Amino acid sequence: MESRARPQGRIHLMSEAENTAPPQEDLRIPLPPASFTFLVFSLRAQAEMQLGLMPYGEEEHPKPELDLARHTIDMLGVLSEKTKGNLSLEEQRLLENSLTELRFRSCRYPRRLPKRPPRRKLEWRRR
Repeated sequence: MESRARPQGRIHLMSEAENTAPPQEDLRIPLPPASFTFLVFSLRAQAEMQLGLMPYGEEEHPKPELDLARHTIDMLGVLSEKTKGNLSLEEQRLLENSLTELRFRSCRYPRRLPKRPPRRKLEWRRR
């Protein structure tokens, strides 16, 4: 089996693979190149939609999906921790600013606490 070596430091992107499909009329918007900046913007937009800040579809004010939004914000936090020291100044600022803004916006919503069972009345008995 023959293997082709990739240049060191270069990531193989599936979007750059040879296109062997026959040409078709395509009316889709071209995709931007895969990059760290696009990844952060994608996760940020996803969290904004989940917080109900970015209307999409037919709903004017979609209901916030707080659990999903917090999960997406946590994923950005993990990305920040795992890439610490490996980002350009611009990428670091984009990630930190996105996290700060999303965390601030998510604090506007109170955390959903589990419902407590109703309290039982204590009865005092004389002995």
